[in-house]
Amino acid sequence: MRPLIALASLLFVSACLLDKEPDVVRLSGETMGTTFNVIAIGDDLDEATLGNTVQETLAQVNAKMSNWDPNSEVSAFSASASTDPITVSDELAFVIQAANEVHKKSGGTFDVTLGPLIELWGFGPRKPDDPVPADADIEAALGQVGQARLLTLDDTARTLAKSDAGVGINLSAIAKGYGIDAVAARLRDAGIEDYMVEIGGDLVAMGQNDKGDNWQIGIEKPEAGAQAIQLIVPLDDLGMATSGDYKNFYEQDGVRYSHIIDPITGRPITHQTTSVTVLAESAMMADAWATAMLALGQDKGLELAEEHKLAVFFISRDVTSGEEAYITVQSSAFKEALGTN
Repeated sequence: MRPLIALASLLFVSACLLDKEPDVVRLSGETMGTTFNVIAIGDDLDEATLGNTVQETLAQVNAKMSNWDPNSEVSAFSASASTDPITVSDELAFVIQAANEVHKKSGGTFDVTLGPLIELWGFGPRKPDDPVPADADIEAALGQVGQARLLTLDDTARTLAKSDAGVGINLSAIAKGYGIDAVAARLRDAGIEDYMVEIGGDLVAMGQNDKGDNWQIGIEKPEAGAQAIQLIVPLDDLGMATSGDYKNFYEQDGVRYSHIIDPITGRPITHQTTSVTVLAESAMMADAWATAMLALGQDKGLELAEEHKLAVFFISRDVTSGEEAYITVQSSAFKEALGTN
């Protein structure tokens, strides 16, 4: 009887182990001027250890990429009056290299030197009664914009130089995605295969959620104050970023000014595309391309998306049907990602 009892006990213990639910760790906090949320799923996860890992990773990214921290690496570069090549970290060089790729492919629409125009148009410390910028001021600001002309990255020497002492770098449209990827990499290093990392609405998801299903991520309808879902996207091992102009804008003398500035014209966008979502292999590239695609608008953006096989979802205002009516368009790669091709 003892061998039978031992065997029964062994089978019982094995069954319990097989039925054990995975640990689910949920972490949240503030970073990069916004919030972050992390969901990690796996066996024997330590919440305190994961929390420290996430916080340390985000602190390291901020120390290099943050425009809010005057002591960060990118802030120090922007503040420097030197035009000599400056040695930069591997991480900053990696992000600038990615920014250069999107800048080139987007015809200059994505630009990390856009700061002077952002400030000029009042999306910095603007007062409600500040006047709309004059043409001469826009032209002057455009002289400080253009990363292909103003920035030189030497990949071999790992140096970065600016051709004008007043040039600065704003990484707000790409560093958030990089931070997401950095946290995701640390989770993978810890052996975690099922996770979601989100910062400020952009994210990357891998594996399955805590219900054992594929991650289902909603794209918000572009209505200020509303929280309705336009489309559900199944996500696995992909980065996803959405850029919209329906929350950050101001109106003056009956004219609506978007916070998305076209670096070619030096003025806020005027087309009817109000939201763009991009799926990419990394959150960093999704982040950068979402900004570029919104600046381009649906017509030019879709053409570019097809050329470079980018997965892009456009939402545009249907001005023929009323202010709250919208038209949606998907690139071929986006349809393929959703399995609707």
